[in-house]
Amino acid sequence: MTEPTEKPWTGRFTEPTDAFVEAFTASITFDQRMVAYDIEGSRAHAKMLTKVGVLTEDELKAILTGLDEVEADIDAGKIQWSIRLEDVHMNVESRLTDKIGDIGKKLHTGRSRNDQVATDIRLYMRDEIQLIITEVKRLQAALVDLAEQYYDTILPGFTHLQVAQPITFGHHMLAWFEMLKRDVARLEDTYKRVNQLPLGVAALAGTTYPIDRLYTAELLGFEGVCENSLDAVSDRDFAIEFNSCASLIMMHLSRYSEELILWSSAQFNFIELSDSFCTGSSIMPQKKNPDVPELVRGKTGRVVGNLVSLLMLMKGQPLAYNKDNQEDKEPLFDTIDNVRGSLKVFADMMPAITVNKAAMYQAAQQGYATATDLADYLVNKGMPFRDAHEVVGKSVRFAIDAGKDLSELPLADLAQFSDMITDDVFEVLTLEGSVAARDHLGGTAPAQVKQAVARAREYMGS
Repeated sequence: MTEPTEKPWTGRFTEPTDAFVEAFTASITFDQRMVAYDIEGSRAHAKMLTKVGVLTEDELKAILTGLDEVEADIDAGKIQWSIRLEDVHMNVESRLTDKIGDIGKKLHTGRSRNDQVATDIRLYMRDEIQLIITEVKRLQAALVDLAEQYYDTILPGFTHLQVAQPITFGHHMLAWFEMLKRDVARLEDTYKRVNQLPLGVAALAGTTYPIDRLYTAELLGFEGVCENSLDAVSDRDFAIEFNSCASLIMMHLSRYSEELILWSSAQFNFIELSDSFCTGSSIMPQKKNPDVPELVRGKTGRVVGNLVSLLMLMKGQPLAYNKDNQEDKEPLFDTIDNVRGSLKVFADMMPAITVNKAAMYQAAQQGYATATDLADYLVNKGMPFRDAHEVVGKSVRFAIDAGKDLSELPLADLAQFSDMITDDVFEVLTLEGSVAARDHLGGTAPAQVKQAVARAREYMGS
């Protein structure tokens, strides 16, 4: 193809575009990733124009054949994208016209690049949201498998990163699962607002041609149409909303990452990450670095930054479309790439972790994790909770001074703080007794974890 000498909008201009301005304002370097969706939207637009009598059947056939050929050339790598043509839309249209002549110029009847790009983004995002949901559910499945395998494995639960109470590892994995359930629900809800068609409103006011937007929406699988032409071309709420969902996903993955990094350290030694997901040091041969969770933790700031960029992009724009909106794509594309990549690597990594049950159990024995169980024991015998809290606090202080866990103290030592403490106290001071006692919906008891796993599998099957 010969490089075009004029842009499609130069009729009003008397001077050529400055070379730097041409490169500075072009978007083809990044919006070319939407080319398949641009062609898909053009096919539907051409069919609609034919249905309402703007194009003939022969013209439609020529346009569809030409678009197929353009798409095949792109897939085969035969297309060189032209900055002079500015964006993916004009590159496709120019190549179509090269193939089928002036009929190709009729394709743009009744539309503008303003509604065209808004449509392309929505088509692209629909697929990407579904792909991201698929990756979220892959990670959820891995977490449920771990929860089922380690439903009764005991480790310390933390608040303030201090040992709080014993919990089960399966219960902990299902906490991560619940976060992801909310992420899926948010993405599915966002999808509804993405899945509205802007095409047909042209530049900002609509078009004089007798178009049928509902028919175009049906062809492209949209649930409805954007009902105000000004809003349709200028709205980027759906992209901001998606980036908000993505930021929450990454925040969750970052929290998982922080725990995996801590747990895989020598100080915790709760888990070992597979060698396939770690790297070494160029100077310290003993090192095994958790680079994957560290990088995901780092990418979270990048994705959140993209959300802020989109908010700032839109905050000062009057209606309707402005060139500012060209800046929506790179943050959006970057977010999609990083969220999908982070979810994929986590979904691949989680099944390969090795759980150190002994280290978890030993850690749960430290920090007086069953102190609350002793307080509950006294309450069940009739002592007011605040009094029980004080008794247990004194018992813990005594145990600290003695260098022992509560369960290691002789009955006589415990009983000095309350005559309600008898030999049955040791049943509640064990780690197993502590987790088993929390046998209610949402609790950490192994029996409850099994039930939660069953509910999770039912959800995953839906």
